[in-house]
Amino acid sequence: MLIQDLIREAQKSILSNKLRSGLTILGIVIGIASVISMISLGEGTQRMIQSNIESLGSNLLTIYPGIIRAGHGIISSGRGFAQSLKNEDIEVIKNIEGVLYVSPEIQRRFQIVAPNGKNTNSTVLGVLPDYFILRNLSLQNGSFFTEEQNKNLNKVAILGATVKEDLFSEDEAIGSTIRINKVNFKVIGVLQPKGGSSFVNFDDMIFIPSLTMQKILTGSDYLSSIVLSAQDKNEVQELKQEITIRLAKKHNVDPQDPDFSIISQADILSTLNQITTTFTLFLAAIAGISLLVGGIGIMNMMLTTVTERTREIGIRKAVGAKRKDIIFQFLTEAIILTSLGGIIGIILGWLISRLISQFIGINTYISFDSIFLAFGVSALIGVIFGYYPAKRAANLNPIEALRYE
Repeated sequence: MLIQDLIREAQKSILSNKLRSGLTILGIVIGIASVISMISLGEGTQRMIQSNIESLGSNLLTIYPGIIRAGHGIISSGRGFAQSLKNEDIEVIKNIEGVLYVSPEIQRRFQIVAPNGKNTNSTVLGVLPDYFILRNLSLQNGSFFTEEQNKNLNKVAILGATVKEDLFSEDEAIGSTIRINKVNFKVIGVLQPKGGSSFVNFDDMIFIPSLTMQKILTGSDYLSSIVLSAQDKNEVQELKQEITIRLAKKHNVDPQDPDFSIISQADILSTLNQITTTFTLFLAAIAGISLLVGGIGIMNMMLTTVTERTREIGIRKAVGAKRKDIIFQFLTEAIILTSLGGIIGIILGWLISRLISQFIGINTYISFDSIFLAFGVSALIGVIFGYYPAKRAANLNPIEALRYE
């Protein structure tokens, strides 16, 4: 039989049982739509994480006190458990060729009180002026503090956009005095809104000079972490090795077993990509179960169709239809059913992805690869689950088939 004849016969058979065909297709539609929407959710999340991390700079390195072990995260995370980084380490790093900017991070949470009585509990970060360049932070109004203000232990502060809104609403913040841990600080700047980047939300932070943080607020010489940027992003790994050697020597520890850890943006991105990829595959596998159910529905319908059309099959074989003609006839019906379900499922999956992005606020991304994969899988299901009924039809004895009532 010619391909156009096969398609014409398949269409006639499908349309003769519209309700049954529609219910059979529904399983494939739900399966494909679920897979498309789950993959788009996973890929969208992965792209959002990648964009957030890259917005911080692809040439950044962060040094933490303590050791990072595979599967255990950052031991201490610079939150006061491990104490191995000091201001002297900043000077060592500054003298290493290839380092562009460097700044400490001394991080604590304090209760902040504004002159109008409003208060909030927020993260206070002690940094050097270079930190704002490192993190691509810009001012909405006011000014950054200077190195001289840091050396003089000036009590000045720069507010993140969210902190400014919480403390001052629509009022002017520049020039006002806020109390951080019962110490008065003058607000000299307000940052442009930046949003959350990876696990950091700069809008919900207050920035003060690092020495002021150490000498006045914390009373500790230890640093939460050190952030630096490389002059050439292609030499980040080499710079990482050089810093490890220099700091290990400074701390009198073995470079193979240091008391600190250096993490690049690429390291963070690689780890998060592995997590999101695994999560996406997990979601797609769960959604794929409905495809299996849909495939079983296709097989069930085709077996029923073979039984109903036994006499027709006998007539076709009696007038000269070959075994392969019967197989191709029923396979074509199964493939058309699953392909139609695949097309509708792709459209529905796209709509679901758009709705997730629109109303839930989670970014989604549909790639052509996922569309081709979904359509290919639906067609393959037609072949796999349609072959047995087609083979069963082809194996019918023509004489017995003609006698079938």
